[in-house]
Amino acid sequence: MTKLSTQKPSKVNPKKAAASPRPPTALSSAHDLAPLVERVVAIIEEAQSQVVRTVNSVMVLAYWHIGREIVEFVQRGAPRADYGERVLEGLSASLSARVGRGYSIRNLWYFRNFYLTYADRAPSIDDAIGEFGTSLVPNLPRPSKRGSAQIPHKPCAESETSSVEPAASGFSSRLSWSHYRTLTKVDDPAARAFYEVEAARESWSVPHLERQIHTHLHLRLLKSRDKKGVMDLARRGQVLERPIDAMKEPVVLDFLDLPESALLRESSLESALLGKLSQFLLELGKGFAFVARQKRLTFEDEEFFVDLVFYNAILKCYLLIDLKIGKLTYQDIGQMDGYVRLFDAKGRSEGDRPTIGLILCAQKNETIAKYSVLNEHKQLFAAKYVTYLPSVEELERELKRDRRIVEATVETPRAQGTRAPRRKGRARENHARRGKSTP
Repeated sequence: MTKLSTQKPSKVNPKKAAASPRPPTALSSAHDLAPLVERVVAIIEEAQSQVVRTVNSVMVLAYWHIGREIVEFVQRGAPRADYGERVLEGLSASLSARVGRGYSIRNLWYFRNFYLTYADRAPSIDDAIGEFGTSLVPNLPRPSKRGSAQIPHKPCAESETSSVEPAASGFSSRLSWSHYRTLTKVDDPAARAFYEVEAARESWSVPHLERQIHTHLHLRLLKSRDKKGVMDLARRGQVLERPIDAMKEPVVLDFLDLPESALLRESSLESALLGKLSQFLLELGKGFAFVARQKRLTFEDEEFFVDLVFYNAILKCYLLIDLKIGKLTYQDIGQMDGYVRLFDAKGRSEGDRPTIGLILCAQKNETIAKYSVLNEHKQLFAAKYVTYLPSVEELERELKRDRRIVEATVETPRAQGTRAPRRKGRARENHARRGKSTP
């Protein structure tokens, strides 16, 4: 016989029942939580980024102070040639034993060189890019240090440099020690200031900074600037306010795997550039986005074809590029002038500024460029491209040569007229010669 339970059923408290958790509703679905998750993740990532930047900034200041201590200690020591090396050897051994890794003789030499390069800097971190960029060049007004990070440090009483007031502001919070170690390899102070401003403003990675230094971006931008523009480039970096501000020469295409120039065709150059579009956009500079290749322009019964079309979001205008594997000619200039006029009439949208035309050629004739519409036109440009890394000496020779041509010309005659764009028949003929098919 089964024994029945005499236990009474427990009473349910209505308040507890109301407070008991309810089963998950549609609110907890991934779709509804997505905005919250994204905001929380953004907060976490920004906090992590701030921590990394803070650590980097503190280490930059620490290495500057270490470099100053080394320099001042060596200056007070024996005048022997090997004294500095012996100091670094002994310091490295002692620090490795007490602190740990990271203080090799080579790193200590980097700290010393870092201080010598930036001895006029205030030992602080500037957070505002605007304030940071305006006082990198000596003799310019220094910003206030409100809101900047500092490492308190009292120099030795015997120091010969402790009473000298730094002439420039502190270091950028957006640049790491690796950035500054790379910048110390730039000898020219104006070029170094330019790269520092650009790296901080554009958030350049260290490899990208190294590439811009190796390709001599600063020198290539100088070709389109006067003396006032040279100083402004060092003070503010590359600021796009006019079409000419985006121009550089030569355009370095060392990332392309191209055959010898005698075997190169314009269609091959175009395909190679599009195959390495991300690198080409970096070479073009800030603000550019790819739009089209072989852009067809029609006017009544005529057709014209532009090799490459880009748009610059900063200047708010289109850039038309015509590729030439030979020398720059008057016909090339007239053709690009026609392209720009036609694109302005047919391709611009409301709010777009006038279109820029760039002839990218293997050889640029400066005399033709000077005595043509290029000299007066603010929207037409010609630049030479190279498939190798040019040397500093080569760029400086070209810069001096171009300036001699400008200075030797007292009066620039106006071009007698430009040749009209190629007609449909000629366009098809040239496309067949260049290995391109007419749409």
